[in-house]
Amino acid sequence: MPVHRPGSIRPRALAVLVTALLAALSLALPLTSAQAATTPSRGSAHMGMGVLAHDGQHGTPTTGDATQTEGVDVAGYQGNVAWSTLWGSGVRWAYTKATEGTYYTNPYFAQQYNGSYDVGMIRGSYHFATPDTTSGAAQASYFVSHGGGWSRDGKTLPGALDIEWNPYGAACYGKTTGQMVSWIADFINTYKSLTSRYPVIYTATSWWTQCTGNYGGFAANNPLWIARYASDPGTLPAGWSYYTMWQYTSSGPTVGDHDKFNGALDRVQALANG
Repeated sequence: MPVHRPGSIRPRALAVLVTALLAALSLALPLTSAQAATTPSRGSAHMGMGVLAHDGQHGTPTTGDATQTEGVDVAGYQGNVAWSTLWGSGVRWAYTKATEGTYYTNPYFAQQYNGSYDVGMIRGSYHFATPDTTSGAAQASYFVSHGGGWSRDGKTLPGALDIEWNPYGAACYGKTTGQMVSWIADFINTYKSLTSRYPVIYTATSWWTQCTGNYGGFAANNPLWIARYASDPGTLPAGWSYYTMWQYTSSGPTVGDHDKFNGALDRVQALANG
């Protein structure tokens, strides 16, 4: 009878083990490739990128008594924008993505930011936040240096902080709710010190609740730009009793991302003037 020493493996058992390991590896590799294919490249994020995936689409606004002013938001992936067409459709204000993190500037920024101004729109710029890469202060400074500034010309809106789901990884960028609130405060305070204006905060209630613990301390100074693709803006984050802007769809005409300003055109001008 053959003798098997402790720790030895029968040839047949070894073959089964190797086969199982190879099978597991073959299953793992396509999954890794698929995950890599669905992760966008750095710099490609834009306002509302995660809204459909996380909050869904639940209709579009109905005509009501409140006076609202139509707007759009654009980013580099949309290329050159047909601003005269948008103006003709009733759009009167626009925000353009200027920066992301401290590593990206929109290559179409000049056409988009100046083009909206040239047709008569009140315009502003926004920053896509990546709190996992650099500090809030560093990103605010980068934003101001690359198109995120403000001037009292009656046609320039204060910069907007786009803070939402992380398209490159964990939804809350690996931060606790307290750390996220501190990061946002760092951005806000730096932007205010550099421009004299408080930035607009763009977010979705579900993300804000998850990633800041539904913190209400910014509502006193920072206008709210709420993201919700539905017939109404729904429940707002803590502290805000009303929204200033509402991104209500990503499938509008000419440019997908359309927004409502909560007031007539003179209120848009008032925000621009500070």
